[in-house]
Amino acid sequence: MRVKLAFWAAFAAFVVGALAFGWHDRMLSLDGPLGNGKPVVWAAFLGFLAYTAYCSSEENLFDSIRRITHLHWGRQIGIDLYLGLSLMLFVVYLNDGSLLAVALWIVPTLLFANLATLLYVAIHYEAIVSRFVSAP
Repeated sequence: MRVKLAFWAAFAAFVVGALAFGWHDRMLSLDGPLGNGKPVVWAAFLGFLAYTAYCSSEENLFDSIRRITHLHWGRQIGIDLYLGLSLMLFVVYLNDGSLLAVALWIVPTLLFANLATLLYVAIHYEAIVSRFVSAP
């Protein structure tokens, strides 16, 4: 129980810090050509956060990891997850252009996985999307 509370306290501190240091005027703005997808990203983050909290209340994470690592597909899924997280850290580097930004996001990304990556995408949505889409 104390491990779960520590995990959620660390996650809450991470979210507060990420929002405080990443805050910008357009973070919650939905106007403009790039604002249409932002609610989807925030909804995905909040939905995944809710489901993660539910899973945390139903099962012990470490026991589940111990069980799944004995399966070939469990190990493959773990490798797949961390390859994807590594790619997301590369996106952080490309977006921020700084190894310091990667250093600040690496521990939360490795600990909180896609909860951290979804938060990063939500905070930096316009900057990331504008690199792939030319806005009119």
